[in-house]
Amino acid sequence: MPKIHVLDHDAVLAAVSPAAAIDAVRKGFLRHYRGDWVMPPKVYLDSPGFGDFRAMPARGDGIAILKWISSFPGNERRALPTVMGMVCVSDAETSEPLALLDAAAVTALRTGAVAAVAARALAREDAKTVGIIGCGLHGAWAARCLAADGYGPGVCVDPRVEAQEALAEEFEWSGGQTQDAFACDIVCCVTPGHETVVDAGDLRPGMHLNMLGADGPGKAEMTIGAVATCALFCDEWAQASHGGELTGAVEAGLVKREQVTDLGAVLAGRAPGRPGPDAVTMFDSTGLAIQDLAITAAALQALRDGHVEAQTVEL
Repeated sequence: MPKIHVLDHDAVLAAVSPAAAIDAVRKGFLRHYRGDWVMPPKVYLDSPGFGDFRAMPARGDGIAILKWISSFPGNERRALPTVMGMVCVSDAETSEPLALLDAAAVTALRTGAVAAVAARALAREDAKTVGIIGCGLHGAWAARCLAADGYGPGVCVDPRVEAQEALAEEFEWSGGQTQDAFACDIVCCVTPGHETVVDAGDLRPGMHLNMLGADGPGKAEMTIGAVATCALFCDEWAQASHGGELTGAVEAGLVKREQVTDLGAVLAGRAPGRPGPDAVTMFDSTGLAIQDLAITAAALQALRDGHVEAQTVEL
């Protein structure tokens, strides 16, 4: 068997800039919408009392991937990352194993990138300011990608003062309270999803919300009343309605399929985006394997072009 390239955390981030990630993820949504990229449903494997594993396959542009990744919230107490895993890459024609990539870096890039893609598609044309609620790994990458796409200044909010201050300092933004973030044009919620942070009374005409934290069953960052008040968009209905921000409102009968638009349809010009300047738009991001495929393909192209180096292993 030939040598397999291994791109560690730093190699992935060196290979794909925030701007490149945004471009790749936008194109990935379009290719998936058009049927060129395929993606079976995400599979969850619980590890009771600790967290869960997720298996996410996708195929497109000549490669097939499987992202095997975890979410173990208690890892912080063990000085370990909450999210760990790998992306396995194979040739789609021969099944030949090609590469292994650090999944945490891939996930961070695609989560940040989709925040910018959704904002560009759904926020007001004059939207500039950004509120980041949750300044951990994925909140930081949402900020980086939004800044790379021309948004800012912003307000960073986190109960961990050091995380809030570090992210604010990175962009010369400011730290603040949740209500300060709600005053911004674009609000990104990137919390663990175990407690709601947005109620209907927090919504303001013209704002856009990227809900990035509720990525599995039982998680929510908004009350169901707040969700039902918004013009609703998601990365994929099948996934979001069963394990995303929309789930509670769907189960309560407050939101039906016809009230929610997939982002890919908006990007392809096949469905309308923001209903008007005073609408409150909400994008439910649950994280799709085609986004991981987009980042992986971009990283492998950078490797082929000689822009980044990788280790190799033999099986």
